[in-house]
Parts: sequence; structure tokens; C-alpha cells
Amino acid sequence: MLRRALIGSAVAVALLATAAPATAAPAATPGGLIDVIARPAGWRGMAQGAVIDYWMTGSQGEPVPASGALFVPAGPPPPDGWPIMVYDHGTSGLGPNCGGQTTPDAEPLWPLFRDLVARGIAVVAPDYLGLGRFDTGTHPYLEIRTEATAAIDLVRAARAANPGLSRTWAVFGESQGGQAALGAAHLQDTYAPELDFRGTIALDPESDVEKVAPLMGPWVPNARALDKITDFSAYILAGLRAARPDFDVDHYLSPTGRAVVDSIGGLCSAQITERLAGLSLGDLLAQPLVDDRFRSTLTGYMEVPVAGYDRPILLLVNATDTTVPSPLHAALMAQFAAHGVDFQTVFGLGAHTDMNAAMHEATAAFIARIFAAPAVS
Repeated sequence: MLRRALIGSAVAVALLATAAPATAAPAATPGGLIDVIARPAGWRGMAQGAVIDYWMTGSQGEPVPASGALFVPAGPPPPDGWPIMVYDHGTSGLGPNCGGQTTPDAEPLWPLFRDLVARGIAVVAPDYLGLGRFDTGTHPYLEIRTEATAAIDLVRAARAANPGLSRTWAVFGESQGGQAALGAAHLQDTYAPELDFRGTIALDPESDVEKVAPLMGPWVPNARALDKITDFSAYILAGLRAARPDFDVDHYLSPTGRAVVDSIGGLCSAQITERLAGLSLGDLLAQPLVDDRFRSTLTGYMEVPVAGYDRPILLLVNATDTTVPSPLHAALMAQFAAHGVDFQTVFGLGAHTDMNAAMHEATAAFIARIFAAPAVS
């Protein structure tokens, strides 16, 4: 099948190559195309793919450059165009080229997404703001609005790069990407009403962390079991400081904490873990994170909406998840139910972002259902 796809993709490769502009558009408009860079056959395990450089809406509402990957099915598109699935990746760092979607040595796509492309669904994958090919400063980790605009504006730019793509799209995200996917699902109706959004799949999404932040303070001990909490808290504090320059994050940091946040803004995950080795969250903090201003700022920055969705959601949740603990998943589901959100949940007993057979089956059925109606050109 891969050999046939390699041969059959010639038309799509030519289309991507001829669509690439030489320079950025004169006006930096979110969703606007900056460049298209064709990758060789076999990149990320695919017959053909391309890097999309584009404009997205940043933390202050300004256009900023970003990057993502595009994979299209072989052969000519259907009359209404290929539908699009966005893949939102999990935590990968805070600096340029950490997103892992556009580098020449990027890992192969999940089999799930390779299968979607083989079945006639295009896939796009944003790096997120600050994690791609452009040095735009520290990635605003878990800033839900820019995670959403990174995805939506990539859909727009991909359609500009390839006229064979339809206006119909959906989103799949894991971990940080699960939160990002829910953010995109909530924002799309007002941010991109010209697109035809169909639904969301969120695998072990981050949620409700802002509600437990008041428990954090200088008293948190140095314990190996808390290393993940220390790492993710440092990510959040660095991202919050980058995205909200009007808010004095440094007020809450110890001298050690300020030095750490100063040093990790351009690093990827493995380097951040190494930098934080031997430190506790208590070592990073000079003040407890309990005051109203911190809580309201953090909530506005990263809270997952629990109402206002207009398309169905599939939650894939591992009850034994220790990265996003099951009480946080339970809180999200309870809030969705209380607000009448159209969602279903499929449970697993694996580690964070593992998918069991029931999850795979539910995902395939959900995608078939939301894309059952013809795509909109």
C-alpha cells in the first residue's frame, strides 16, 4: 500500500510545491500562509508531507509566525475536498523546535493518523506558539487560547497551501494537546465561523490544574514522587510569565525559582527535567499560590471551558493515569455533565495517553460518525 501511495502522491506533491510562496505575505494575518516546504518521501513515515509556516494569533492578540505539518491523501481530492483532522501533541518543552512536528528528524506519525490519511482524511499538526521553526520567545505552556489559535490558523493556512482541502475539520489531542483540542473546539465557532467543525477527541487531557494551584507553596517537600509536579509547575510558571507580562510572576518565585524560570524558556522537555533535577516545587516558590489575583490570572490563562461546545466530544481517559490524575479527569466529566455538554467517555487502565482496543474502536466510530456527512468545500 505504501508503494502505491508513493506513486499515487505525485499530483499532491506537485500541488504542494507549486503552492509555496517565496516570501511572507505583505500583511501578517492570522491564518495567512508564509511558506510551504515539501519534505522528502518517507518523512514521518508518510509517502509525502510538507511543513506549513503561517501566521497565528499570539498571546496579546497580535499575529505571530508559527509552523505545523501537513499530510494529504494520495491522488486527486474528492469534489468537496479532503476533510481535515488536526493532531495536537503533548508536552514537549518550551523552546524552538521542541514541538516535534516539523523538524527533518521528527518521529513517525501515529498509525492512527497514517490510517486516516490512507482513508482520505488530511492531517495537520501544529507545533504550537514558540515550539516550532520561529523563535518567538518562551512557549506559553497550557495557554488555552493560543493552543487553540495555533490549530485553527493552521487549518486556514493549510487550505491556502492546498486547494484540495475542504472546510470540514475535527481535532484529536493528547495530554497538553487534549486541553488544546478542547480549547479549539470551544473557540472555533466565534474565531473561525467560515470553517465546518465536526468534533473533538481528547486523550487524557490536562484540566482543572488551576484549581489545585492554591495548594502549592514553599512548603512542598522534595520527594521523587513529586518530580512531575515540579516539572509541570515550572513549565506553567515560565509560560505564564511569558504570556502575561503585566502579571508579576516573579513575586511568587524564590531566587532559585527565578533562576530556573529564566533558564528553561528555550529548552525542550529532557533538558528541563535535567535542569530541575534535585529541586522541589517548594524550592521554586517564595509565596504560596493562594491569593485571588494569582488564581484568577491562572484560570484565565489555562482553564478548560466546561460549557458552550456546539459539537460532540469523545473523552478517552485512563483511570490509572498519574500524569493527569484521575480525580482531575473525573472533575472535568462531572462539569461537562452538569452543563449538558454532548460528550461520551471511554475508559482505559493504562499509563498516560495509552490507548486500549476499546479506545481505538470508539475513536474510529466517532470519526466515521462526524465525517459521515459530506465535507464542505
